[in-house]
Amino acid sequence: MAGASTFLGGASGRLLAPSIVFRFFASAVLLHLLAWLALFLAAPSLPDFAGGLGWTLAALHLVTLGVLLMTTVGASLQLLPVATRQSVPSARWPYELIWILYTLGTLAACTGMALAAPTLLAAGALPAAAALLLYLFLLARNLRGAKGMGLVVLHGWAAGLSLLVLLGSGLALALGYSGHALLERQTAIGLHVTFAGYGFMGLLVMGFSYILVPMFALSDNPEPRWSNLSLGLALAALALAALVLTGMLPMSFFGAAIATGGLAFAIHVVLMEQSLRSGMRQGLGSSFVLVRIGWACLAASLMLALALEQELGIRHGAVLFGVLLIGGLLTLLLGMLSRIVPFLAAMHAGAGMRRPPTPSRMTVQRALDVHLYSHTLALALLLAGVFLENNWLLRAATAVGTLGATAYAHFFVNAWWRMARLLPKKGAPGSAKST
Repeated sequence: MAGASTFLGGASGRLLAPSIVFRFFASAVLLHLLAWLALFLAAPSLPDFAGGLGWTLAALHLVTLGVLLMTTVGASLQLLPVATRQSVPSARWPYELIWILYTLGTLAACTGMALAAPTLLAAGALPAAAALLLYLFLLARNLRGAKGMGLVVLHGWAAGLSLLVLLGSGLALALGYSGHALLERQTAIGLHVTFAGYGFMGLLVMGFSYILVPMFALSDNPEPRWSNLSLGLALAALALAALVLTGMLPMSFFGAAIATGGLAFAIHVVLMEQSLRSGMRQGLGSSFVLVRIGWACLAASLMLALALEQELGIRHGAVLFGVLLIGGLLTLLLGMLSRIVPFLAAMHAGAGMRRPPTPSRMTVQRALDVHLYSHTLALALLLAGVFLENNWLLRAATAVGTLGATAYAHFFVNAWWRMARLLPKKGAPGSAKST
C-alpha cells in the first residue's frame, strides 16, 4: 500500500478550494446530459457520418470537449499537486479564467457545429484553445516542481505534448470550415483523433490510474519495469503514427503503430487488474464495472482500427470505431469520477474534523447503479443501432443514455450538497482552505 499512503500523506493541505474543482465537474455533468440530447437529434444520420458540421459533430464534441477534457482538466489540476506533494497556489484567478473561457468556448463551438455556423465555431474554438494553453502552463509548472511519482510525471509531459498536437489540428479543422485551411483535412483529422483519444486522454488516464487504482483497491504500485515498458511502447506508437500521418513514413507503417499501441494498453490493463486482484479492498462496486467496460471498449477500438487499416470492409467501421473509442473513454472516466468525487468531497468536508466523513457517506449508490445499467445498455444499443442502421435502436440508446446521465447528475449534486453542509463555516478553523 505504499502508493496509497504516499498519495494520501498530507493531501488535505494540498487541496484547491472545492468550488474550483467541482465547477469543472459540474460543467462536465451538465454537458454529459446535453451530449445525449444532441445525439438524439443526430440519430438518423449517425451510421453514415463521415464528418461535416451538424448535430452529430456537435454531440461528438459535447462528449470530447465538454465531458472528457473538462473532467480531465479539473481532475488533473487537483490530483497532480496531491500526487507530486506540492502546495497549490493561493491565486484563484487562473483556474477561474480557464473554467470561464473553456466552458463558454465549448458551448459556442458546439453550437456552431450544430447550426452549421463556421464563424460561431471558430469564435468558440479560440477561447477554448486559450483556456487549454493556460491549463498547459499550469500543468507544466506542476510537472516541473514534482517531488516523486516519476511515472505519473512522464505521462503528464507526454500528455502535454499531445495536447499541443490536439490543439493545432483542432484549430486547423475549425478554421478549415471557414475556408482557411492550415493542414490537409485528412491529415488534421488523423492527428486530431489519434492525439486526442490515445495521446492526451489516453496518457493522462493511464498515468493517473497508476495512482488511483492502487489507492482505491489498497494495493501496492505495479512493477516499475512493466509500467515503464507500457509507457515506452505508447510513446513509440504515437511517434510512429505522427510520422505516418504527416507523410514522413508510408501508410504501411500505421498498422505497426496501432499494434504497438495495443500492446502498451494490454500491459497497462494487466497491471491494473493485478492491482485490483491483490488489493485489500475487493468489490469496488459499479465504478470499477464501468472502468472494466471502458478498458474493453478501448481495446476493441484498437482491434477495429487495425481491421480498418487492413481494409477488411467492416460495415460502418469508422463510426463504430468512434463509438468504441469515445464511448470507452467516457465510460472509463465516469467510472473513475464516481470514486474521485466522493473522495474529494470527504476530504474537503473533513477539514479540521476528528472523524472526517467517509467517501461512502458522500455517495448515493442507487443513482450510480441506475447509471451503470443505463449507460451500459445505451452503449450496447448505440453499437447495434449503428451496425444495423436502425433508427429505433439509436433513439432508444439516446433515451436510456439520458436516463443514465440524469442519475449520474443526481449522484454528483448529492455529493456536492453533502460536502457543502459539512464544510467549515467562514471564521471557523480550517475555513480558509475551504472557501
